[in-house]
Formats: sequence, C-alpha cells, structure tokens
Amino acid sequence: MERLKQAAAYTLQALRAAGADDAQVSCAEGKAEEFNVDAGEFSLIRSVYSASASMKVIKGRKKGTAAVNQLDKEAIDIAVAECIAAADSGVEDDALSIAALEENADFKEGSLVCDKAAFFDSVIRLTEDIKREYPQIMIEQLIATHSYGKHVVANTNGVLFTEEDGSYNVSVMYSAHDGENATSFNYFDYDFLDPRTDIIALEGVRAMLDRAVAELETRPFTGKFVGTAVFSPACLGDFLGIITGSFTGDIALIEGTSPWKNKLGEKVADERVTVSVIPHDPRIVCGERITSDGYRSEDFDIIKNGVLNSFCLSEYAANKTGLARAKSTSGCIGVTPGEKSLDELIAGVDRGILVCRFSGGEPANNGDFSGVAKNSFLIENGKITCPVSETMISGNMAEMLFHLRGVSAETVCDGASVLPYAAFDGVTVSGGAGDEATSEEG
Repeated sequence: MERLKQAAAYTLQALRAAGADDAQVSCAEGKAEEFNVDAGEFSLIRSVYSASASMKVIKGRKKGTAAVNQLDKEAIDIAVAECIAAADSGVEDDALSIAALEENADFKEGSLVCDKAAFFDSVIRLTEDIKREYPQIMIEQLIATHSYGKHVVANTNGVLFTEEDGSYNVSVMYSAHDGENATSFNYFDYDFLDPRTDIIALEGVRAMLDRAVAELETRPFTGKFVGTAVFSPACLGDFLGIITGSFTGDIALIEGTSPWKNKLGEKVADERVTVSVIPHDPRIVCGERITSDGYRSEDFDIIKNGVLNSFCLSEYAANKTGLARAKSTSGCIGVTPGEKSLDELIAGVDRGILVCRFSGGEPANNGDFSGVAKNSFLIENGKITCPVSETMISGNMAEMLFHLRGVSAETVCDGASVLPYAAFDGVTVSGGAGDEATSEEG
C-alpha cells in the first residue's frame, strides 16, 4: 500500500506543479488467478497482474483526465502532461469539482489470498455436478477468478482513502442440447469468499439449469395478449438497471429527459416497491467502499415504499442540476422481498410469461420498451405450461412499477445484488408476425 500512496502523492505534486488548480488521483494494483473452461474442457490457467493510475485535474474551470497502466515516475510524468494538455484544450464548466475532505479511512475485507487448490477443486466439482445431474447441459464457457486488489484515492483537498480486498467469482455461460436440438444460451455469475463453496448449491443455480433443460421442449408462441410478466431475479436486476439509468442517472437528469425529473419525494411505484443500493449489506461480497467521485460509499434507497427517495447522480451531475449526489456509485441493488412464494405468485396469474432473460434496446424517454423474452415460459391458469421461443414483450417501465402484482418471498443473492422474483400486470406478450391476435387481461 505504501507504494500506491507514494505514487498518488507524487502524481498530485506533479499535477500541481504543472498548473492544476485541483487534482484527484486513483492508483491501483491487482492480481487475478483465473481458470477457463471452453466447450466443456479446461482451456486456460493463468495469473494476471495489473497496475494503473488515473487522474483528473481542474485548471481554469476546465477538466483534464488521463490514465496509465504503469506506476513508474516516467509513465506518470507522461500522463500528467497529457492530463494538463487536455485541461488546456477543454471547455470551461462551473460544475466541475473534486471530492471534499470529510473523513479519511482505510478499508480491508474479503479473501485476500487465493487458495488455488481449494478453488480449483470447487470448479472441478461444479463441472462434474453439472455433467452428472444435467447431462444435457453444455458449459459453453466458464471463467473462474480470484481477484485481489489494492487501491488508493487521494486529492488536493486532503482526501486519502485506501482499500484492499479479494474475492472469488464464477461466471458460466451454458445451453442445453439434445441431438440437433439446442436452446438459447443463458448464464449465471456469482461472487463469494469461500474457495470451497459448493457452486451448484448457490441460490438459483439449479433452478436456472432445470429451466434450461425444460427449454428443449420450446414451441413457438402465436397470438398476442396483455397479461402478467413475472421477472426472474436476474432479469429484474437488468430491468432495474435500465430504469435507474434512464430515469435517475446523470444524462437523463442533465438533459431533462427523465420522466421522474420533477418527482423526487413523490410516488413513482406501487407502495410495495423498495429499491436500494446496498454495498454494505453483509450478503454483498466486497461491496463498494469508495465512490467513483472519491467519497465514502453509503447505502441508500432509490425508491422507498413506492416513493422516489434519491436520484443516482455523480457529483458533477449533482452540481449541474442542483440536486443531491448519490451516496454510492455501485450497482449493488437490493429489492425488499414480499410475503408470497414464487409458486403463489404464479398461481394467481391467469395468463402471462415467466421472463428469465430480456434482449432489447434502451427504452424511449417516456419509458416505453420492447424486446425479446429469452429463456422464458408461458403461464396459463396459474401454472407454468411450456417454454416459448422468440416471444416479444412490450410495455412502459414507468407505468409497470405501478402495476405490481407481487414480489416473491424468495430472493437470489449472487454476491453483488439481492433480488426476488417480481410480477407486473399490463405487459403485452406477442408471437410471430401475421398470427391472429387476441387480447386478454392477466
């Protein structure tokens, strides 16, 4: 850590000497131990080392940035010159700032040393478990990584944070095969601290693999109806990421395109909806401790009991709009679970779809969306009936939050988020073009 502190101090000194009014720097070192599986066979074992410095200056109300993948003085000097040159050619902006000094701190957490033997055994066990329990599942790609990192953030206001952490991650892309019949790919991604973790037993893994096998019986969906979309935890996380970016993020608020721009403190969802950013939750693995702006990270609610509590703004966007800066810049999303089980939620659906993956573009400024429901299943008369292929879903994300049918009591924690299943009414489900359409409320 001392090397990083010295590199940060040297960089700040060099930036000030070059004419910066204010400066902030981040220096980091890391090591990753990685195992790869491709098409069911181990293909790569490697160690990857990294070192980097990124810097930002404000000079004459103009911003300059630069980054370098080395920490020696010669490389830093070159980056300093580039950073100052970028500021000199920049545009004046009164919203520019660096983090204010509050309370400095040192953070250390996680599994700092990789137990390669135990971790490799866990990965082998996962591949063997899948082969034994799910012979129709093909592991298209598996990347297993232990990541260790050290990080220093410092600026000319006196801010000095240090961070050291380590964790394990397994990311698996898979599909099911039966002769010439094959499903669309799907994936799961989990962070954890124990190298001996029984990966197939992690929350939600077997459910996803079970569904992949069931998808071998996929049939085309025809027609059209308005009903209930039940989103899996992973798919719910994707939707919430789109909503928070499009409705509460920097660009949406600076440009004034967010449908929620004037709704802070007002109801924007059903009262059962609470969406929070939770980097300090004990279920989150090595959650954010230092924001991207250089502040101590804190948990906060975006939506609390249906009311918009906070936007997700950087310090620059906060200065630009006159709104408050977000207390965390992480993607560690948590949604408060409900009281009904997933089976009970589905039992109450007359007609709908269980959406396990969504493929679509960004929504319109008003929240309208449309895309393909992948790895998904039709729901009829309170039961999951069959997997469906290339089925479209569409609706409005802002309105959808008011049309909540329910949230499951079960949650899936992947180490980076804690999410339940959630069912929303008023979603349009449609099949192949040219099919005779019907319309039903679900």
